[in-house]
Amino acid sequence: MYRSDQLSAAVFRAAVLCRAFTFHSHRPAGNMEKNLQLVRNIVPPLTEKKHKGQDGKIGVVGGCAEYTGAPYFAAIASLKVGADLSHVFCTKDAAPVIKSYSPNIIVHPVLESSNCVDEIQKWFPALHTLVIGPGLGRDEKVLQNAKVIMEKCQQRGIPIVIDADGLWVLVQEPCLIQGYSKAILTPNVVEFARLYKAVLKDPLDECDHQGNLLQLSQALGNVTIVQKGQKDLISDGTTVLVCSQQGSGRRCGGQGDLLSGSLGVLTHWAFAAGEEKTDGLNPTLVAAFGACALTRQCNHQAFQKYQRSMTTSDMIAEISTAFNKLFDS
Repeated sequence: MYRSDQLSAAVFRAAVLCRAFTFHSHRPAGNMEKNLQLVRNIVPPLTEKKHKGQDGKIGVVGGCAEYTGAPYFAAIASLKVGADLSHVFCTKDAAPVIKSYSPNIIVHPVLESSNCVDEIQKWFPALHTLVIGPGLGRDEKVLQNAKVIMEKCQQRGIPIVIDADGLWVLVQEPCLIQGYSKAILTPNVVEFARLYKAVLKDPLDECDHQGNLLQLSQALGNVTIVQKGQKDLISDGTTVLVCSQQGSGRRCGGQGDLLSGSLGVLTHWAFAAGEEKTDGLNPTLVAAFGACALTRQCNHQAFQKYQRSMTTSDMIAEISTAFNKLFDS
């Protein structure tokens, strides 16, 4: 378990208590179509004047012997959505497997090495967003490296999407991303409950999902959180967006990786577009709404074809038509 110094821990606990009892009213987020239009606003046009890299260079930190599919799904999803380059920073034994999945992904076998942080930092100037967590695993050395990478990203102002075992790192030390406005957390039901308990020390209110989300976001310093569920709830502690795009009842593994990878590139687009394109809404909220809607649309389309046999690979194949239906039509 990671431990902060006593002063940092005391400051964090004080912030949690203050925020837990000080709520800001959240303004209505409008309907689905209005939010989808905001996502359309941030999608960059395709022109011949662009050069490779302008539409997104995304890094995925994750991938170990047991979990090679998760970082692949995140990385390939970012490319299919429209990023120009996608990197995976994984362990040595995971690298050959991930490389075999696709030649489109740049793979770095460094995650458990003693110079891991230095090796990944070398790529910071060439990356727009880092997705931390898919397939990370629970090896202590790897988790420690992931923790330091989160800290270094904040020092450089790089947006980070934290998912899966990246969230486990935060459960051990929530103050790692305290107040970082360019962080987006994407917990499922179990991960959200675990993080809520670690931060607020109280059980969830099963009847007030939006209240739970607002509380947790505020306690973390208004970090944006995507609470995945029957409907996806997205909040930065002041505004709550609800994504109810039709999906399906099929919940195969890997769907969250598609979401986190697509969120990586949409986050870059949202920050690059500016407040005018997002109508003053937090760029992280617009990006998160877009990723949720896209993932649900991919799920819906793939399910129509394959029903119970649908897998995330089938959803990846639907990204092009789903994106066009939602954002390019």
